[in-house]
Amino acid sequence: MSPRRNRPKGSGSSGRSAEDDPAGRYGGLQATESWRGEDWSVRHVAGASAQGKTYRCPGCDQMIPSGVPHVVAWPEHAGVDDRRHWHKACWNAKDRRTTRVQRSRNAPKF
Repeated sequence: MSPRRNRPKGSGSSGRSAEDDPAGRYGGLQATESWRGEDWSVRHVAGASAQGKTYRCPGCDQMIPSGVPHVVAWPEHAGVDDRRHWHKACWNAKDRRTTRVQRSRNAPKF
């Protein structure tokens, strides 16, 4: 008896396209959330896919070190340049934070 085939015959590929993969390139699930009356695309990024990169969280103005799982969020109508990388806790607490983050005098302005 031959082993069972789990792939569709004939296509020569795994049968999945990029649109079928909700995890996408970064290995996290993507969802849509509403915040401040606007729809946001939110993707959870695994730490392994963030190796060698650091980001500044807009929620707490602290660095997200390389390899740390986090959240990428952007307005649905916006482009790639409007993506922001958040700590998971900061994204979850975004409604409880004040609108103005105080930076120290020597903090970079990004």
